[in-house]
Amino acid sequence: MKTRAAVLCEMGKPQPYRESKPLEVGEIDLEGPGPGEVLVQVMAAGVCHSDLSVINASRPRVMPMVMGHEAAGIVRELGQGVTDFAPGDHVIFSFVPMCGRCAYCAIGRPALCETGNRANTAGTLLGGGRRFRRGDTLFNHHLGVSAFSQFTVAAQESLVRIDPDLPLEEAALFGCAVITGVGAVFNTARVEPGTSVAVFGLGGVGLSSVIGALAAGANPILAVDLVPSKLELARRIGATHTVDASASDAVEQIKELTGGGVDYAFESVGHEGVLAQAYAATRRGGTTVTVGLPHPSRQLVIPAVSLVAEERTLRGSYMGSAVPRRDIPRYIAMYRAKRLPVDALVSRHLALDEINSSFDSLDSGAVARQVVRF
Repeated sequence: MKTRAAVLCEMGKPQPYRESKPLEVGEIDLEGPGPGEVLVQVMAAGVCHSDLSVINASRPRVMPMVMGHEAAGIVRELGQGVTDFAPGDHVIFSFVPMCGRCAYCAIGRPALCETGNRANTAGTLLGGGRRFRRGDTLFNHHLGVSAFSQFTVAAQESLVRIDPDLPLEEAALFGCAVITGVGAVFNTARVEPGTSVAVFGLGGVGLSSVIGALAAGANPILAVDLVPSKLELARRIGATHTVDASASDAVEQIKELTGGGVDYAFESVGHEGVLAQAYAATRRGGTTVTVGLPHPSRQLVIPAVSLVAEERTLRGSYMGSAVPRRDIPRYIAMYRAKRLPVDALVSRHLALDEINSSFDSLDSGAVARQVVRF
């Protein structure tokens, strides 16, 4: 079949992207689903910094690649052996396919699935196949999803079925921003009621950590960013204090507001300097969690003695340390109960033809989450 998709053929093109057009939008071929795979009509896809990290080459991937990884859609066709889904099901994508058999899946840590991560690195589906092509050219899959396409094929292990009454434009955000940001709070840090939290970086993931901290009962909740509109949004959705990250005394402000530092600090920028700030703003005995993805060559420098002498914890959190088929329905239930105002995270909707300029907006920090409507 034919599908209209956004394909990245070359990483590292210069900005502005609305002019250099790193993503080529056009018609390509899509093969039907193989064994264990599902054809999905994508209805909505979020524009995420993890996509930008590939476009700007800070997170290298194999080229060419159909981009996008945060999405929701409707099942249209099943491959051989698929038993968990039926045509017409509404689904959210998980950007790590979970094999269910490796050592990490066996201990309940599917975000680290060995088979899924190998497939993601190779640009294939979980079973090793590629389904997009133009003539003799095969296109790689981004994180087993490739959501910037009207239709896509995914492994059944990459999908979570949801109730059909949840608007798909809102559902899409649960596949990355929410599962990552809220999951970092509930699964990685396990924030307790009454503890203090600071969130550095207020994109879709950081703002999700803010609403997650509120749902966990944290107090105070400090939001840290450079953009006034994002600081204002963070206050509207639950932050008790905001801090301008450009201030030379930002860390000292946080320490003063919390009596020595926060119990939990979350870094979602993907920059080692911001992570160092988050660590410095964490109190003795506290926990610093990073969900950002800096360039692989970047190094973090912290006082090594503080890990022991101050009993500090520094933790990474990938995909919110989540079990998607457990956590996505749980977070949707919290959203329905008005405990997670996910809809407030959407800055604007756009068409696929606007995809290049949307990454200019994302990189400038002017938006939280943009959603492509199909």
